[in-house]
Amino acid sequence: MEKLDDSLLKRVYTGGTFDLLHPGHIDFLKKCSEFGSVTVSLNSDEFIERYKGKKPIFSFEERKYIISSLKFVSEVIINEGDEDSKKSILKVKPNFIVVGSDWVEKDYCKQMTFDEKFLIKNNITLIFIPRLKNFSSSNIKKLINES
Repeated sequence: MEKLDDSLLKRVYTGGTFDLLHPGHIDFLKKCSEFGSVTVSLNSDEFIERYKGKKPIFSFEERKYIISSLKFVSEVIINEGDEDSKKSILKVKPNFIVVGSDWVEKDYCKQMTFDEKFLIKNNITLIFIPRLKNFSSSNIKKLINES
């Protein structure tokens, strides 16, 4: 079967740290790709350290290499705005912003410094995808430290 031209697909924007890639990440990105061509906006090392209070295990370039290697991902960019993701979102011009269901009870839009008006103005639909249970980078780090 011939591969579809990415320009014919809808565009999907998702962002995150994606440190210590695990089955939950893979499942999430695969589900994102069902909506269109996936661009991952990857957090910088400096932002992660400031936001989470610790450095990532893998550097930005290492995480970018890993995520770029996945067949479900079309492009990886740096999250230029850190807390304010609008700059990166507008660069991608997505039809969809896709996030994990763990954000349903949190205010994702507020965290990314945009609101419903921004989504409507830019014709973007926000989609929440169920997370695989029992997988997180924090749990993996904890298991490593305990062993």
